[in-house]
Amino acid sequence: MKRLAIVLAVVLSNVSAGVAAQAPPKPEPARMSAAECEVWARELSFAQSVADHDAAAFAAHLETQAAFGASQPQPTRGRDEIAKRWAGIVEGKRFKLSWYPTRTTIGATNASGVGDIAWSSGPSLFEDLDPKSTQRFRIGAFHSVWHRGADGTWRVLFDDGVDPRPATQAEADAFRQGRQATCPQA
Repeated sequence: MKRLAIVLAVVLSNVSAGVAAQAPPKPEPARMSAAECEVWARELSFAQSVADHDAAAFAAHLETQAAFGASQPQPTRGRDEIAKRWAGIVEGKRFKLSWYPTRTTIGATNASGVGDIAWSSGPSLFEDLDPKSTQRFRIGAFHSVWHRGADGTWRVLFDDGVDPRPATQAEADAFRQGRQATCPQA
């Protein structure tokens, strides 16, 4: 019986070593074009407008006919309505919202050779500022569609997100450490 256990242990260790050797490699980090990095920088600027509590800068990032909560039955439509609805978030008195892109992608160029639609996504962090809060942090994600206007400026056309889930202090710290200030270029 002892001999069978030893043989079985050797076989299992060889099988697990073989499986580990055949495990797929980690995917390479995203590498983006210079144009995709323009959208990356614009997304960071958009997030910064909220961090700075700058309502005018926030509104300047919105396409005139934007829709937020794009997957909802009743999205918020239009720059003015979105700015009005987000005023409390931008003000930042009840909670703090932070986000950053981890990926941006630009669609194929159009007939005139211009790629004017882009998609960005990444994590978001909600921090409840009430000192009595029992759940201080929540982590979610965002997805935005950007449009480059005739003036060359990227503005959000559609925005939506993943409902946030409760998060720990360690997860909030990891979120903050995950932010890259520079775009990972190709």
